[in-house]
Amino acid sequence: MCFGVRDAIALALRENAAAPLTILGDLVHNETVLADLRAQGVRLQSFDEDIATANVLITAHGASQRAVERLHRRGLNVLEATCPLVRFAHDAILQLAASGFHPVIIGQRDHVEVRGLTGDLDNFDVILDENDLAKLGEHPRLGVAAQTTQPQNKVEKLVAQIRERFPDSEVRFIDTVCRPTKQRQNAAVELARRCEVVIVIGGAQSNNTRELVATCRRYCLRVHHVKNAHDLRAEWFTDAQLAGLTAGTSTPDATVDEVEQWLKNFSAQVLTKNPPQLETIL
Repeated sequence: MCFGVRDAIALALRENAAAPLTILGDLVHNETVLADLRAQGVRLQSFDEDIATANVLITAHGASQRAVERLHRRGLNVLEATCPLVRFAHDAILQLAASGFHPVIIGQRDHVEVRGLTGDLDNFDVILDENDLAKLGEHPRLGVAAQTTQPQNKVEKLVAQIRERFPDSEVRFIDTVCRPTKQRQNAAVELARRCEVVIVIGGAQSNNTRELVATCRRYCLRVHHVKNAHDLRAEWFTDAQLAGLTAGTSTPDATVDEVEQWLKNFSAQVLTKNPPQLETIL
């Protein structure tokens, strides 16, 4: 897990132990983590639902200041688990807008983080690919930032294409892709290049996990996205000698450990049935 996720979970559990707490949305996009929170009495609801607790918590994905102010007007005590790197992205986009740049966010339009990033803006565009870029209108000044979990190479490619499409515009780019995402993506490339099979562990709704899967599939033909060890299948490893393992930033250590242990046990069974043939060279 990245530090932002660990800190968000710790804050939620600490605050809920002191007083009943409602988290607004999914604290992180991992089903195991959410189930554990519910088991400990933490409520998870949407912004628009009736909330029974006095204390509410903004998730690690952040929220706009306008959304927070609406919660205050409802008489709620608002706590924030927003990742500091998401907060940096908020500040960067508002800085661009205040400096007269038309904000362009590279990310998934309906993702909770992107909704938070754009929630304090009156005019903006969100792009994810070349089709979105083709619809982007011309502005004298374009300020570009990104959803924190977007792959660095995708972001850099789109920034270059924006500059190419609008040669007469001033384009300012602030790099808001978080360091854990960059490090994990780089490590995933190295892993996928070496391995015949890659297992990526993470929640079905986790953007950074899905991006890891997409990255690995560019370099390895056999890549499987699993939520936990129960999703693993023996036939995935037929005729494979080397398997790789990576995980999204919101995947609990215990889940990673379980998958790793499954792989080790499976490997031991295969070697028992088919021991390697050793050859002595004189």
